[in-house]
Amino acid sequence: MPSRTKQLQTAALMSLCLFIAPVFADGKALTYDRINLDADASEEVQNDTLVAVLYMQKEGRSTVRLAKEVNRELAWAVRLAKDVPGIKVQTLDYRTTPIYQKRARTGWRVRQSLRLESRDAVRLSQLVGELQERLAVGNIAYTISPERRRQAENRLISRAIAAFKERARLIAAELDQPAYRLVRMDVNTSGQPFRPRIMGAAMEMKAASAPTLEAGAQRVRVSVSGTIELREK
Repeated sequence: MPSRTKQLQTAALMSLCLFIAPVFADGKALTYDRINLDADASEEVQNDTLVAVLYMQKEGRSTVRLAKEVNRELAWAVRLAKDVPGIKVQTLDYRTTPIYQKRARTGWRVRQSLRLESRDAVRLSQLVGELQERLAVGNIAYTISPERRRQAENRLISRAIAAFKERARLIAAELDQPAYRLVRMDVNTSGQPFRPRIMGAAMEMKAASAPTLEAGAQRVRVSVSGTIELREK
């Protein structure tokens, strides 16, 4: 009886193994006919948000005096910006750095920046013109609002996945395989902000007039990469 029981157990174990994928010595399942591929979709999206960064910088020997001067000018700029509807106001990094001449420290440089953001480019550019009476412009850039970017990415995800599926079907057909299954898929998005040139004046110049800007557009891209496994239906 013990021998008969052992034979039945061995037969059951062999039957079970028929339904388990073969494995390597390290425990990983063997796979066949797996192919990596990718596809992407992109479109031009109109920028709808203007971002400006201005700064106040002072140099001298006393860090206390310099800090007071910079804080006073930034406080004036923040008050002016907050009085304009539809403008997001944010103070940025505050930095104190030494100034050297011939390896000897001769003074200090204190600097702080102010970030302004708005969908009303006309109103923001007018504000920048006023602030340039006492602050310098560090950078002005157009970008896409999160809502508009999300809408564009949702459209592109559908198109990129459709392109991925079309390539997968093409590969399967060219290799004389009737079908495939999806093993893995990754979806990635990207987009670079558009930085316009300020027309008629250098960015570092202080001027009472507002800069002339063009919003332009930027390309939003969605890429899809993944692995398929060719199989019979």
